[in-house]
Amino acid sequence: MNSTNSLNGITFNGITLTAQPIHRQDEVLTPEALDFIAALNRATAGRREELLKARQTRRTRIANGADPRFLPETSAIREDPHWRVAPPAPGLEDRRVEITGPVDRKMTINALNSGAKVWLADMEDSSTPSWGNVIRGQLNLTDALERRIDFTSPEGKDYTLGPQDSLPTIVVRPRGWHLPEKHMLVGGEPIAGGIVDFGLYFFHNARRLISQGKGPYFYLPKIENHLEARLWNDIFILAQDLLGIPQGTIRATVLIETITAAFEMEEILYELRDHGAGLNAGRWDYLFSVIKNFRARGPRFVLPDRNQITMTAPFMRAYTEQLVRACHRRGTMAIGGMAAFVPNRRDPEANAIAMDKVRADKNREANDGFDGSWVAHPDLVPVAMEVFDAVLGGRCSQLDRHRDDVVPDDRALLNIAGTEGSITEAGIRSNLWVGIQYIESWLRGHGAVALNNLMEDAATAEIARSQIWHWIHVQAITDDGEIVTAPWVSELLDEEFDKLPRFDGDRFDDAREIFEEVALGDEFPEFLTVPAYARFLCEAVDAEPAWEKDKVAA
Repeated sequence: MNSTNSLNGITFNGITLTAQPIHRQDEVLTPEALDFIAALNRATAGRREELLKARQTRRTRIANGADPRFLPETSAIREDPHWRVAPPAPGLEDRRVEITGPVDRKMTINALNSGAKVWLADMEDSSTPSWGNVIRGQLNLTDALERRIDFTSPEGKDYTLGPQDSLPTIVVRPRGWHLPEKHMLVGGEPIAGGIVDFGLYFFHNARRLISQGKGPYFYLPKIENHLEARLWNDIFILAQDLLGIPQGTIRATVLIETITAAFEMEEILYELRDHGAGLNAGRWDYLFSVIKNFRARGPRFVLPDRNQITMTAPFMRAYTEQLVRACHRRGTMAIGGMAAFVPNRRDPEANAIAMDKVRADKNREANDGFDGSWVAHPDLVPVAMEVFDAVLGGRCSQLDRHRDDVVPDDRALLNIAGTEGSITEAGIRSNLWVGIQYIESWLRGHGAVALNNLMEDAATAEIARSQIWHWIHVQAITDDGEIVTAPWVSELLDEEFDKLPRFDGDRFDDAREIFEEVALGDEFPEFLTVPAYARFLCEAVDAEPAWEKDKVAA
């Protein structure tokens, strides 16, 4: 290994590491792993930048009045009835219940012991991308596969993995294309966070997973079109070639969580057909994407309070039904959205009401033809399992249900105006409170946080802040006749901020700074995590962020 010292840190094999090293980092950042990451970066960095610029170009066209439509240039792909996605890989034949969560040590064990069929090991929206979390997440995944992750918490509680044959299949979600890893530089430029997350996990664990009878499987977030899926497919081909692993071993499920991707679902499946494992309906990010793309298009695209937007809204029904049709037409899985409820054992009445809502939601998905669905808490696994067991019977999926009754309709995907509901002061206050609370937790290194009995991640904060921004800039009117203005929202923010539970070492002041920038500013930042990451999480080699010192049982 060639290494040199520089003003910015230490350079190994062409990659400069700029963060304070953490315990066991050398097990992850081996010379061979860094070579692998560097090779992936060299092959893809230019195309990634081009695709990110293309996002801006398309967003400008939409802002200027051009509604997305099914692409005429890819009609041959949609009209060809013969092509199929690869059949389900080992461990992905039955996905009726998937649990999601970050890759910290405690959550890893709890998710693997949950009884779910799949664990979405999340390095994206439910994980703060600090250097410590990035490296420890990789260590925790390898430790879990090697069954050496058991530990006792400071409170004396033992966390131990269950029997190997009871554990769910692991599917890792790396960061999206927009997020850099600013602690790993090549030529002074950061490597894409998704390349780091995917590359390190694949390099260290692909052969281990194959030997265990499964494989390296991934969820791909924030994809906006089929060309971005093509880039991931090329990365998979290169990664398998570099390690001498058979092509098609990698499998990926794409989250359809951007409005533009919804117009290219079959094309996305086509690009990944040799490595595909299905599509997932990502709800909150989908709504966030609607606002981001159509925020300059007037009242036709103004949404009501987020808790009034249900999956039965016409544009959401069109989205989920067309997703199931696209998947099953091509022989691959359709996975439903998140049940984010977190049970409160001290309030059985509220629990019963919430469980009924979860059951109804999962019934709708199962009856619509979804092959499985997400839950955020282990206590919801048996609820969702019961629903899908009843619909599936002895089958592992509903791939035989093609949903030929669903007619692809690009205009139905944009029927935002058909959404019933209103904008309320309570809804504004809720967005302010949840947004600040979530960002504060994120800044302390916790990307998944229970708020008001719901497990929230970055997608929740994004929809909260984007609604505030949108309502202000279109001068929306509440159900009480109040015009939503920046001064009024600032007054409400002052009131909500004064109610927050302050404590020593909290990050509420920093959280408010970020929230005001992304929700009350003149410009609309594409993602709140980008400025928050650049301002508060990027560290120098001789500096350790305060929140890192407080990490325990990670």
